[in-house]
Amino acid sequence: MTDKKPITKRFQTIALIGYFGLLILMPLWLFVLSPRENHSLGFIFTLYIAPLLLPLYGIIRDKPYTYAWANFVVIIYFMHGFTLLWISPDELLFVLLELVFASCMFIGCTYYARYRGQELGLKIRKLKDELAQEKASFENDKLD
Repeated sequence: MTDKKPITKRFQTIALIGYFGLLILMPLWLFVLSPRENHSLGFIFTLYIAPLLLPLYGIIRDKPYTYAWANFVVIIYFMHGFTLLWISPDELLFVLLELVFASCMFIGCTYYARYRGQELGLKIRKLKDELAQEKASFENDKLD
């Protein structure tokens, strides 16, 4: 296994701070500090906590691919935070914490996946290379 460069470790740390910050903040905020009267506990869990549990296994196992797709999950928290920033100024502290943790997770996951993928030699082939290979394969089959 290859060692991680300092920049890779730094982005992983930022991603983990954001991820675990959200994982702790959301249940605390929505169940304990400012419970929602209009929503059931199951609804809140399904909408705000369960999505954070999806990448947990891959993050614990240090999978760069999981860090990459975890950004799709963090979009939920950006939308939630920016919406509440507009409609619920009385929860400003929690909203700002959510946005800070979501930003840390987004930035950390993005760059960690990129740098760790480069260290491991993982890369996505460019479409033009993929098409050229497919064309060459087709032409070779046609000649045979």
